[in-house]
Amino acid sequence: MARFGGLVASGLQDVTNDPAALDSSGFWAVCADFEGRTVCARFSSVRREEVPAPVPAPVPGAWRGPGGGEWTTSLDRDAYTAGVRRIREHIAAGEVYQANLCRVLSAPLPEAEPGRADVDALTALLARGNPAPYAGTIRLPGHGVEVATASPELFLRRNGRTVESGPIKGTGRTEADLLEKDHAENVMIVDLVRNDLGRVCATGSVTVPDLCVVEKHPGLVHLVSTVRGELAEGAGWPELLAAAFPPGSVTGAPKSSALRIIEELERSPRGPYCGAVGWVDADRGTASLAVGIRTFWIDRSGPGPLLRFGTGAGITWGSDPEREWDETELKASRLLAVASGTFEQTGFGQTGRTTS
Repeated sequence: MARFGGLVASGLQDVTNDPAALDSSGFWAVCADFEGRTVCARFSSVRREEVPAPVPAPVPGAWRGPGGGEWTTSLDRDAYTAGVRRIREHIAAGEVYQANLCRVLSAPLPEAEPGRADVDALTALLARGNPAPYAGTIRLPGHGVEVATASPELFLRRNGRTVESGPIKGTGRTEADLLEKDHAENVMIVDLVRNDLGRVCATGSVTVPDLCVVEKHPGLVHLVSTVRGELAEGAGWPELLAAAFPPGSVTGAPKSSALRIIEELERSPRGPYCGAVGWVDADRGTASLAVGIRTFWIDRSGPGPLLRFGTGAGITWGSDPEREWDETELKASRLLAVASGTFEQTGFGQTGRTTS
């Protein structure tokens, strides 16, 4: 099954790794790993259904996540801040202007209760504790995809031949926390996205309707821009994804140099994190793919199931290593609290705390 906002897709028909299928017919759920593996699943039925209220433990069907103190990280504080300093050296050498440095957090899931590790149940908790405009679930355990996202960021939206991206760069607890560095970083990534879309859009059609707009999300604020264009004749999903993937906001500029640096410094594959999660309605010519940030996924490749979550920050010459580490903590803390069952709500307000 797949769930996106108020849409639920069921009745799995076929699964493919070929994005050309998205230009055919039917309703598709799409999950693309940062490393390039793409799973496209076509469903026979799509219905309107709001995300159900989370079921409290120990009722069957309730989510039981890892303990708050069980999370480990692919890069600890020392390794992450050293990575920030290394990226600044690459910037000083003129190899890159900006690069995203990420780490993957992992925690074991209870093996004795496999039914309590349902990403759709986690989605219900996320919808309550961290509502997001591009929230979604894709549950295809037979194909290695169990993803729940609370993404605030639009990767690609399509309406016919019009395509739009909404890159986020710049994060703070409040608007007052946003620095000149955050605005400069956003503008750099907007330029990169313009170039990406320009490879597959009609000449002169790529515009920036919004630049560095402040958006408020639970517990933090972001700077968000909008880039829009009209697909050129003959360009379809394979060409669009080849031009735009992986998303520029989670790689860096120039993208090729940033990807090389990411491979050098990061110690764990990102998987669905920083990839793309969303849907394509091939019959109507519409689509919405989120950047796979604020995203959990279940990894069953090892001896026991692991819940994974990624967090990161964009590094520029003006970056302070400790501040960038703190940004990754800010982005993760609320969501880890939700997944670990240590999140609290009081009245209409919401607060998060972690025990780790």
